[in-house]
Amino acid sequence: MNPEILAVNPGSTSTKIAWFSGEERRWQVTVDHDPAVISSFPKLADQYQFRMETIEEAARANGSDLDALDAVVGRGGLLEPIPGGTYRVDEDVLRDLWRGKPWEHASNLGGIIAEAIAEPRGIPSFIVDPVAVDELDDLSRLTGLPELPKRSLGHALNIKAAVRMAARDLERPWDELDCLVAHLGGGITVCAHRHGRMVDLNNANEFGPFSPERAGGLPAGDLARLCYSGDYTMASLRRRLVGDGGLKAYLGTSDMREVDARVEAGEEWAGLVFRAMALQVAKEIASFAATLSGEVDAVILTGGIARDVGFVELVTSRVQWIAPVLVYPGEDEMRALAQGALRVLSGEEEALVYSENLTGRA
Repeated sequence: MNPEILAVNPGSTSTKIAWFSGEERRWQVTVDHDPAVISSFPKLADQYQFRMETIEEAARANGSDLDALDAVVGRGGLLEPIPGGTYRVDEDVLRDLWRGKPWEHASNLGGIIAEAIAEPRGIPSFIVDPVAVDELDDLSRLTGLPELPKRSLGHALNIKAAVRMAARDLERPWDELDCLVAHLGGGITVCAHRHGRMVDLNNANEFGPFSPERAGGLPAGDLARLCYSGDYTMASLRRRLVGDGGLKAYLGTSDMREVDARVEAGEEWAGLVFRAMALQVAKEIASFAATLSGEVDAVILTGGIARDVGFVELVTSRVQWIAPVLVYPGEDEMRALAQGALRVLSGEEEALVYSENLTGRA
């Protein structure tokens, strides 16, 4: 029999919920929350009961009984650095998810909720490839200042799912491929993925290409002067860099559909910014080819912006000399979560123990 798996992915103002029977998705919903309601909770962890009620109502509305579940899997949050994989939610995981270090993130609620649903039913709960996945080579950590090492924070769940899809299409074991993966979304993560490990990447909040809402890498000296200009507080500058940067800063919108419309209408400035973002993505991909010594099996483009044919064509035209370009539009994170749990339930993989896999790097 196929195991019944519930996948939960909390976002800043939404909760995604999906029910799988083995590989088959029975149903999926995205519940959007009123920002005013969300902001009324003093701490992110205080949303726990509110989100639980949302999930219980979604199950009832879709005719599903939570008591029929064999496992629950949640989006992994900001834990201590760990390798990728599927982890059992245990006391150590829960402690760090509740703590919210180094800052609060909605995805932390995924593992908390998964265990809350699973524990009284005597079934396992998991998280899969959390944001905190750290598989960087030591060589990739150095930045130029010892006190500012590169931190591994990226779209690990979708990156690893895309590599598995490429492996299927190339008929190769996924952990034998050497790939360059670009997750193209509100933030952009470009990654060198070597033999199952994310050995080099940009932190989408701090390095690499600008994106629809993030500034990416900036001239360090000018940024330092901006910090001391008196025009910004710490909070307002952080918002300028992450949330109001990138396309939002240049064009006043982070909606790629609006940007496309303006480009198609012949707006020169919008066209220039659009092409510049594609160039920065291509340059980042090409730079990580050096991490793999030019031995690249595939360049993979994924994420929401991979649906934008014009953008994909611009990037592809600049990187196709490296390796064949494979495009997997969108990000099916719910399926990726369920598949991570299913690999453990089927015996294909063993569930990892968080405390035994800490890298010891903050």
